[in-house]
This record gives sequence, C-alpha cells and structure tokens, in this order.
Amino acid sequence: MLAISRIRQEVDALLKRNRVIKPPVPVEKIAEKLGLQVRYAPFEGELSGALVRKHGQAFIGVNSLHSPKRQRFTIAHELAHFVLHKGISAHFDESFRVNWRDGESSKAVNPEEMEANRFAAELLMPTIFLVKDVEKIKSFNQQALDSLAKRYGVSSQAMEIRLGNFGFILPE
Repeated sequence: MLAISRIRQEVDALLKRNRVIKPPVPVEKIAEKLGLQVRYAPFEGELSGALVRKHGQAFIGVNSLHSPKRQRFTIAHELAHFVLHKGISAHFDESFRVNWRDGESSKAVNPEEMEANRFAAELLMPTIFLVKDVEKIKSFNQQALDSLAKRYGVSSQAMEIRLGNFGFILPE
C-alpha cells in the first residue's frame, strides 16, 4: 500500500501541473487535461462511478443521480485509480479494464480502494491549502466546519473526516 506521503506528492504534482492555487479543486478539468472523458449517467444501486480503460483511451462514468459533492468525490476517486492503479480486468461485450466505485470502495478492506479514497480526499482538500485555512480559524465549531466544506466543494462529513485525520476535533 502506498504511503500517505507518496499520495500527497502525487496530488501536489497534479495540482502544480494544473496550476491550481486555491480551492475548490477543478477535478473535472484535471481529468479532462489527463485525457479522460467524464460522462454522467444514472446508475442503479450503490454504484457511484467507474474508470473504464479501453483501446488506449479512458473515461470516468459518474452517477448523475448523486449530489454534486458526491460526484466531485467520485471523479477524484477515479482519477486516483487512473494515476495510481492499472485497473482490474472485466468482460462485457468486449474486454477492457475498469475500476468501480460502489459501496465496497468505502469499506477499509481493499488497499487500492483505500489509496483511491485517500488520494481523493487529498485532491479535494489538499493539505497545502487546508493547513493554511485551518490556521486562520479562531473558534473551531460547526459553522467553521461548514464554511470550510463549502469553500472546498465537499460535504461537511468529508471535511470532518479530513480534519480528524489531521488531529482537529470539533467540540461536541
């Protein structure tokens, strides 16, 4: 499994190449600059998205029924698979490689899914920006959390988890 520092380096390089200097990170534009098409369609069940590689091309499928914040996370998660993983083989009408984002991907059991989730969190809420923003907060409460979440284009729950990973805890 990749170290968090390696994931952070990959994200920092991606942000630098795409000249991202502040949040929210334009994940769809980054995907497109990497040659990925982002396609939206309604998916049944828990499927959030997929990275499909076929004949030297790749696209990200995103569940159009999900909220825009969840769609952003899905795109970031699939970007992680594109950057970090070769994918798994799947067979439909033709053979191609695919990474799925579904209910299983959020469970902490598959190392590639854990890496993709860490990468997505780092891409959407980059350490380089988040640390500076947190330093400016005088009173850390729910309002501050919600404000940060809005600034980064993520859910308050995602921001809370990210900040918890840094050791910042909201008062009960």
